Amino acid sequence: MEQVIQQLINGISLGSIYALMALGYTMVYGIINLINFAHGDIYMIGAYIGFALTTFLNLGFFPSLIISMAVTSLLGVVIEKIAYKPLRKSARITALITAISISLLLEYTMMYFAGPQARTFPKVLKSKSISFLKGNVIMDIKNIYILMITLILMIALQCIVKKTKMGKAMRATSFDSEAAELMGINVDKVISFTFAIGSALAGAAGVLVGIYYNTINPLMGSLPGLKAFVAAVLGGIGTIPGAVLGGFSLGMIETIVSANGGSIYKDAVAFLILIIVLLLKPNGLLGKSIKEKV
Repeated sequence: MEQVIQQLINGISLGSIYALMALGYTMVYGIINLINFAHGDIYMIGAYIGFALTTFLNLGFFPSLIISMAVTSLLGVVIEKIAYKPLRKSARITALITAISISLLLEYTMMYFAGPQARTFPKVLKSKSISFLKGNVIMDIKNIYILMITLILMIALQCIVKKTKMGKAMRATSFDSEAAELMGINVDKVISFTFAIGSALAGAAGVLVGIYYNTINPLMGSLPGLKAFVAAVLGGIGTIPGAVLGGFSLGMIETIVSANGGSIYKDAVAFLILIIVLLLKPNGLLGKSIKEKV
């Protein structure tokens, strides 16, 4: 039982990061039906911004987190304006290729300026562990920070989507962008806001990963970005609760696989899950099937 609880704690921490990234995927897809494969690299840039702020400016954890979110938010808007906006009327494959190109551009630009070597993230949080069940289960203070920040950001996002005027405009645009525009909604502004929020969440995830694993590198966003996409599809891409469920589920599954001696296979398991979900329930666990009249 102690082993199960320990892996549950580790899975929640990993799942929190996947959930934050999956939210960015699902928001952009829900608005403009685009899979933004550059999302994982925005997460990487968020980690490097947090690294620079804590290393060179000696800022604390929370100021670094907020500034990283602000900068990655602005970066997401710039990418949308320059790369994606001119292609909205183009074929989906064109936008997909552009997303992959932006991903590679961000990776190798960072590699050019910061170097290809891994960097050690400063220990901005004091290492402190809480043990219970006679010391057989240990929870690091980092796990608590990751979970609490993730929950706060998710609640804030849900409040924005459900309680604000912009959130109402986002929901209308996701339902029918042309009708929303005819009703006076500034669709361009809504799309930019969506990219800003999604990129800010990715930046927050990058800082949390740097603190949790204490190491970052320019290619760190590739695989987690793909896994966050798997999490979004698993829960039901296009739905915020689905992204959260998919992220936590994938984190739990990976942790269980690693705990049972399959750490080298955990990545393969993640993509195997994607294949199974697409075969059995293509719309995801919380996704709704859409019927079209022909």
